[in-house]
Amino acid sequence: MKRARTLVSVGACALVALSQAIAGPSAAAANPVASDGVASGGVVAAMQRDLGLTEAQALTRVRQESAAIEVEPAARAAAGTAYGGSWFDAERGALVVGLATLDSAKDGTNNTADAVRATGAEVAAVEHTQAELDATKAKLDKVRAPADVAGWHVDPRSGSVVVTVRRGADVSADVAEFLDVAREAGPVRVEETDQLPRPFAAGTVGGDPYYINGNVRCSIGFSVHGGFVSAGHCGGVGSTVNGWDGSWMGTFAGSSFPENDYSFVRIGGGWWTVPVVLGWGTVPDQLVRGSGEAPVGSSICRSGSTTHWHCGTVLAKNETVNYAQGAVHQMTKTSVCAEPGDSGGSYITGDQAQGVTSGGWGNCAGGGETWFQPVNEILAVYGLSLVTA
Repeated sequence: MKRARTLVSVGACALVALSQAIAGPSAAAANPVASDGVASGGVVAAMQRDLGLTEAQALTRVRQESAAIEVEPAARAAAGTAYGGSWFDAERGALVVGLATLDSAKDGTNNTADAVRATGAEVAAVEHTQAELDATKAKLDKVRAPADVAGWHVDPRSGSVVVTVRRGADVSADVAEFLDVAREAGPVRVEETDQLPRPFAAGTVGGDPYYINGNVRCSIGFSVHGGFVSAGHCGGVGSTVNGWDGSWMGTFAGSSFPENDYSFVRIGGGWWTVPVVLGWGTVPDQLVRGSGEAPVGSSICRSGSTTHWHCGTVLAKNETVNYAQGAVHQMTKTSVCAEPGDSGGSYITGDQAQGVTSGGWGNCAGGGETWFQPVNEILAVYGLSLVTA
């Protein structure tokens, strides 16, 4: 009986998506996809709603971002030691690679620039290499930050490490001292915010969640062989996980928070894994076909058990987020909203898994920003592989 109930809630969504993948044109008609097959019509509709795009613009952007994901590894290799970061430029509809050692990036006379362009990417002159900016950030990661410092990340477009602090907090002695250390470490730019990030965990409030030790609700990230990945702040190793119906689902086999914010839940009790991200009726359930990393500037959508499906853009990568519980490293920042209970939920671009929800500020009524832990890092740490369609 437990298995049958699980099929209705967890498996039914998977069966809808999987049946569309194998049943042919008649099934696909109910879930239209972009002509290149990288996103469903539901994703396109969500992008129209959250990014203010027309249907044609959303379809074009999906195709351009899919191409950028494919191009990025080769473009990065072509840039070599001159690599100064990369990002998706929505206006140009292309991946842009920063090159730190050429004044001739604009006129195309530099061999490195030509090699990068040959991959399909565009180039831009930047002041610092990615390695230089990463080294600056690594120095900051070793410093304990005061509570009014929201986080810091590498921004290749400005050629700096951006440190975000609560508005007006730079006059306080501890924040000023931290900023002095930051500026000594390398090129730094300070931004202010009215909000500080927090983990998006919550008490038991219902929905389609999983529960930890009976009193905390989080959201499944992505199915992996043997279980699923989620956020580390949701539960520690050995914590018990129950499914939507209260039945035992599994236990946390791996968890890290702070420093990181990821976890691996090994499942049992009749539950099983499927390559699906829930659309919650807002969009059709989405099949997961891989984990190609979307560049900064790309559109991205999130699924969670509180606010369901929302989209935005990738704002920054490799950001250190300074929660009250401690700093978390290598996070990706987005303009997607989220709320308590969405923690651990899926971020996806097209059909490519991106990461699991960590925290942020704001809500889905007034807007906000969120951070996720990249899924490829989680897979590497625990030696896992995604369940894909």
